[in-house]
Amino acid sequence: MARRVERLEDLDAVVSRLDVLEVDAAEALADRTRKSALGQFLTPPPTAVLMASMFRTFRKHVKLLDAGAGAGALTHALVQRLLADTDRPKQISATAYELDPLMLDGLRSTMKDCQDRCQQHGVRFEYHIHAEDFIESAAGMLRDDLFASDRTSFNTAIVNPPYRKISSASQVRSSLSSVGIETSNLYTGFVALMIRLLEPGGELVAITPRSFCNGPYFRPFRADLINRTALHRLHLFDSRTAAFKGDKVLQENVIYHAVVGQPAPPDLVISSSSGRAGDPVTMRKVPMCEVVDPADPELMFHLETNQDQSRAAGIVRQIRTGLKDLGLSVSTGRVVDFRAEEYIVQEPAENTVPLIYSTHFDKGFISWPIPYGRKPNAIISDPATKSLMVPRGTYVLVKRFSSKEERRRIVACIYDPDRIDADEMGFENHLNYFHRNGAGLDMTLAKGLAAYLNSTVVDQHFRRFSGHTQVNATDLRTLPYPARPTLERIGAQLGCEPMVQSLIDQLVEHELGR
Repeated sequence: MARRVERLEDLDAVVSRLDVLEVDAAEALADRTRKSALGQFLTPPPTAVLMASMFRTFRKHVKLLDAGAGAGALTHALVQRLLADTDRPKQISATAYELDPLMLDGLRSTMKDCQDRCQQHGVRFEYHIHAEDFIESAAGMLRDDLFASDRTSFNTAIVNPPYRKISSASQVRSSLSSVGIETSNLYTGFVALMIRLLEPGGELVAITPRSFCNGPYFRPFRADLINRTALHRLHLFDSRTAAFKGDKVLQENVIYHAVVGQPAPPDLVISSSSGRAGDPVTMRKVPMCEVVDPADPELMFHLETNQDQSRAAGIVRQIRTGLKDLGLSVSTGRVVDFRAEEYIVQEPAENTVPLIYSTHFDKGFISWPIPYGRKPNAIISDPATKSLMVPRGTYVLVKRFSSKEERRRIVACIYDPDRIDADEMGFENHLNYFHRNGAGLDMTLAKGLAAYLNSTVVDQHFRRFSGHTQVNATDLRTLPYPARPTLERIGAQLGCEPMVQSLIDQLVEHELGR
């Protein structure tokens, strides 16, 4: 697994690592703290076999790159798949990168097994293991550095890269930037490098988190993937956890098959499965323009895993209004609690104003204060905190992070000033809030907007382009919204009682279908 190991506290958001043989690696990675530090997660054999099955082009000489090879599960699966073909290759040359010394013995054993199997079938197999940082090595090859390894040619690549944020001041970030790759995560850095190392017509199969499908930080990578390759297939998992067994996976993952330097086909094959061994795989063709709208400047990927999402897509496509058309904006809460810690207090007092967290969400409306709650209720009103405040008014708040237990990804709530006696308040940074030029909304519009955001239709639509539990302000800005009269009709039919999901869905779908 080719990468630098940084401080444990910097290794946040470790999600997907599927590149080690299950039996041998289980012992090597028994220490979960170390496992998380290295970004390693066990590779179920069905996942490796599925990835290997996606390669389509017959080659007499397969020149394979496996970056972050672990104990070689992906290479092993691909070799077995190639040997099972009627038209076997004459030669397989495998190049594997693995930085973790505990994986190297297993990787050598796997490569020797591949060599023995190939010999039995009359196929020549050679391999090279590089116990070094893949990013440093690949960037050096692309830069043609004086001391870099000789440039190796590849026509096949399979990868299950490490997932970890990259510090803007790190050597990794500098190395990637030196070859024109701007990204904030290791997994997109790995894939972008491999695309550049492949020959024209070379095939790539990768499994990564779905987080690259949306959000501003991954837009350069999306552009890279679309402009440099022809996507042929995307595979989604119905369950976030089934494909990874006991690992604590926070994001959905996607497998993609791409061919370098070719025009994109008009249709893309989208398949899905549970991730469990023996479960069926469903497949269908989708126009590429429905996956990535060429008119969308953000180049977001919209991926449907079931009929509910397909139905939601059909409904939402008819909506033409944007947030700017409504005269509204969405911003992220200004109070970063650890930065304002000295001003935050548990209970309200004369010199404080309300501080709203997601814990104050209660059936569609903010319930404040919560005495002796797990989160503070107030922030001191002071010249130093003035810039953190929002003026009295009606606002629609949305959680930036929904828990895995919540049925919806987007969870919206109304801040009603008639329920809370305060001239101003603070919204914590884990909330997004809708406003009109920094001020509050009309209550009827706010109710309609909150109902729309809480609807099943929007939830299913959102899942098409977001595979994780984070809801960014950018995501909310790019959503289509019903026209103001439609939102107001929905809001007018909602009372002040807790919002019931069945009623929300009935009202929203009725109004959108008018």
